[in-house]
Amino acid sequence: MSSPRFPLLLATCLILSATATSRADDGMWLVNNPPSAQLKERYGFEPSAAWLDHVQKSSVRFNNGGSASFASADGLIVTNHHVGADAIYKLSTKERDLLKQGFLANSRAEEMKCVDLELNVLMSIEDVTARINAGVKPEMSAGEALIARNTAKAGVEKESLEATGLRSDVVTLYQGAQFHLYRYKVYTDVRLVFAPEEQAAFFGGDPDNFEYPRYCLDVAIFRAYENGEPARVAHYLKWNPAGTKEGDLVFLTGHPGATQRLITLAELEYARDVQVPAALRWLKSREVLLNSFAKASPENARRAQDEIRGIENSRKVWDGRIAGLLDPALFAQKQAEEDALKRFAHDQPELDAANAWDRIAEAQAIIARNAVRAGFLESHNFNSDLFSLARRLARVSAERGKPNGERLAEYRESAKKTFELALFSGKPIYRDLEQVKLQHFLTLLAVELGVNDPAVQIALGGKAPSVRAAELVQGTKVDDVAVRRALYEMDESALAASDDAMVQFARALDSLARDARRTNEQQAEVKSQAHARIAKVRYAKDGDRTSPDATFTLRLSYGAVKGVDLPGVPVPAYTEIGGKFTRAAERNFVSPYDIPQSWMVAKDKLDLTVPYNFISTCYSIGGNSGSPVVNRAGEFIGIIFDGNIHTLVWNYAFTDTQARSVSTDVRAIIETMRKVYGADALVTELLGQ
Repeated sequence: MSSPRFPLLLATCLILSATATSRADDGMWLVNNPPSAQLKERYGFEPSAAWLDHVQKSSVRFNNGGSASFASADGLIVTNHHVGADAIYKLSTKERDLLKQGFLANSRAEEMKCVDLELNVLMSIEDVTARINAGVKPEMSAGEALIARNTAKAGVEKESLEATGLRSDVVTLYQGAQFHLYRYKVYTDVRLVFAPEEQAAFFGGDPDNFEYPRYCLDVAIFRAYENGEPARVAHYLKWNPAGTKEGDLVFLTGHPGATQRLITLAELEYARDVQVPAALRWLKSREVLLNSFAKASPENARRAQDEIRGIENSRKVWDGRIAGLLDPALFAQKQAEEDALKRFAHDQPELDAANAWDRIAEAQAIIARNAVRAGFLESHNFNSDLFSLARRLARVSAERGKPNGERLAEYRESAKKTFELALFSGKPIYRDLEQVKLQHFLTLLAVELGVNDPAVQIALGGKAPSVRAAELVQGTKVDDVAVRRALYEMDESALAASDDAMVQFARALDSLARDARRTNEQQAEVKSQAHARIAKVRYAKDGDRTSPDATFTLRLSYGAVKGVDLPGVPVPAYTEIGGKFTRAAERNFVSPYDIPQSWMVAKDKLDLTVPYNFISTCYSIGGNSGSPVVNRAGEFIGIIFDGNIHTLVWNYAFTDTQARSVSTDVRAIIETMRKVYGADALVTELLGQ
């Protein structure tokens, strides 16, 4: 069956026109505040405390972005291939491309240790709102309030880390109305166990991304280790090989990255007019650059492949976002919501929220004026791994001398282990690619800020971008882990005397970059205080029927396995393994519709009627990739890897009219692991047999 196509903007309009009347399972719920009443009313199911605790501690966060779940008592972890791809890429070489070839460890001795992967498992949540707010006084300026709040956060995190040994993060909820302390068990010895060929995992490539029907084995398996031995875990999801049927209630337990459902109209306008267009320009420029680099040779293609895949995915996400933002229906919905809140606030003056929306609009205007500068000097890290490493080294020497609460967040004591894991990573860095990327960035920097801007003058040093990029890349040694360790131990004065060109480059630009970052953070504090007042209005009006926006922390969402009726094209909930071969034949087996040789050899052994991918109404967004799909019994019955094109507006508003999350079925995973990859021992462990 061919995948239906619609113009993206039209698709988004069709979604939003039905939003007002759709009964949506529309939350990304906190596991300590689940939607029990809604679940009981709609599905006759009420999760117990034990059920919630089990799925919480069975869920895993890939700290580089993505979700996963424990699948055996010996620490097996199942995620998406595209979530694990960064780790797989870093284990690959010119001679052994694991992304292209796939991987199976036939024994635990063959499991490959990942270079710099950190996994987090949420152990507890504590409301620390009162402690975080205590030091922030009404008379404080934005800068003073920011320091006071950051000092409180750093103190809570450090105290928790010292008391428990667990990673401790203060998480901002409802845009600043609540602050919760999340404590995580951390695994940094993580080993690759199984990955199919990328062509099996990402069949259909970029053309089929965010489409349905799909035919993807988007799965990879890792194992967590402690003290050199497989981790023994008390909570893991048992696999149910029976899978699901249409209409079944299913849940996602994952780590959605960010949503903006609760932002104000002014913030939504900023997203439409500034944020999203800038992101698209940046992504599309990089995509062109890297594809050009990749075409030069097979090795260039291998080196750039992981980054290209990430950019392609992000570019399509942001394309979907701008389509939604250009839909008047979305703004009409936001205007109506905001007007209702303002009327309620006007009638309840004791809530003290009358000017909250104006305060946010004023702060957002300042952020908008600063956006290009902050993006190019701070957020993008000069599109260079070498620069990113040099910046961390330059900053850590300065940040160590400050009180913990006054440091940039990534340099606090509570973040030290994560910081060092990334800083001393042995990941491959390719100087030819670095030079191409840095030259490109320096060119864009000059175009966006103007050649007479002080930052551009410093960055170019009176030279052409090509000459300057070559000088910086050739004049640094920060790609050597031993050199980084030596630089890391230096104090600020010793580092200032270093002859490393990239380190000195980062130091020269640092004050300007910090200024741009500080402006945004201070205005974010203004918005946080105003949002806290709006949240009181929302709670007084609607109670706790709205979940907070996503924050790359564990959330529970739910829905039903359900097909979708697109205009004139009813799409069933399930695809079958055989559909992969049919789809490939329709496309003459031409990339990205070619099938790995391992599958062609095994075709006659496969049951082609086994369900392959399926869709549900569960609310998901970037970061949910790899989330386990579980049933009422808390059993693994699939793994989410995508959404259809209609989900791209879910960042701002939810509906289940046509939008669907897309998952790989447990039955397909078992069938193909056994009959294509000969991974019978691994399947036995996964099934607990």
